Amino acid sequence: MPKLIWREPIVTTTITNKPPGGEGPGLETVPRARLSPEQQAALPRRVITLGDIAGRESGGLVVLLVAIGALTLASDEFLTGNNLANLARQVAIFGIIAVGQLLVILTAGIDLSVGSILGLSGASTAQFLVAGMPILPAILLGVGIGTGLGIVNGLLVTRALLPPFIATLGMLGIARGIVLVTTDAQTIQGVPEAFQVIANGTVLGIPNLLIIAAVVTAVMWFVLTRTVFGRYIYAVGSNPESARLAGVPVRMVTVSVYMISGLLAGLGGVLLASRLGAGIPTAGTGFELNAIAACVIGGASLFGAKGSAIGAATGALIMGVLNNGGNLLAINAFYLQIAIGVLILVAVGFDQLNTRRSATSG
Repeated sequence: MPKLIWREPIVTTTITNKPPGGEGPGLETVPRARLSPEQQAALPRRVITLGDIAGRESGGLVVLLVAIGALTLASDEFLTGNNLANLARQVAIFGIIAVGQLLVILTAGIDLSVGSILGLSGASTAQFLVAGMPILPAILLGVGIGTGLGIVNGLLVTRALLPPFIATLGMLGIARGIVLVTTDAQTIQGVPEAFQVIANGTVLGIPNLLIIAAVVTAVMWFVLTRTVFGRYIYAVGSNPESARLAGVPVRMVTVSVYMISGLLAGLGGVLLASRLGAGIPTAGTGFELNAIAACVIGGASLFGAKGSAIGAATGALIMGVLNNGGNLLAINAFYLQIAIGVLILVAVGFDQLNTRRSATSG
């Protein structure tokens, strides 16, 4: 892959009074003037900010650090091992779904079906296990259901030309209806203990769910920042028509991001069923809004092409910390919803302000 960090000096074309024939104005290619070290030293130095170091995630990181500091001072139980382990397990599934949602948002789309896909995949996996299927095939089938529904979402957007909001809203109702019909709206119990260990176990004291979420985030970060496919995703979100003219397979990229979103939603459903030790047909209700909120709080733009996997995970962690702290301090859950809503408005407003400033200065 070509290196995008370094580029050679660009030769510019300027209008001069020396035409090839000796009459009238003409064009002459001259090298761009370079500043001497003394001139460079005389230029005003720009102050390096947290945004230069952490990028668009800087705002989310500041909010996260402030929330952690405030809760540490307000509650003696926040930094205890048991509470941090519970927090990690709660945030992990939201983080996995948020990272999948981010890929769709980067293409200027949206996936409202992830919560219903999570519920269907988790309940289906529990049904397979109760029926006597081995654990690994049941997990693969559960994740496969989510992947298949994600592909359907992508085809509805690219082939049927439905708006992403409408296509995934329809899938939200379809997936939720299927799981309620197949389970008769009853909780599926009796899954093997070995399956429950997947989400509730630990490795060297670190919850398995946290490890899985970290791996998913790291893989998506690598894909978005170090692969051609990642650059294609940002290109489609920036301007799909320009991306198509540049040779980007826009339809393939769009279907792929919805497929990955469905896959991660299916994985989240399997992990939630493992954590709860049962398949709950109503699981995942409202998760799609939480995933979108996590992406926005983490610096993603709903207009596409802006955001990162680390930012989405940070947004999910912020929401988890606020909910966890609210429970520790016995704060009414309704007030927490208000706080998260205000945080979303502030994040979007801050992003719009930065966009206007960049346009003015550029």
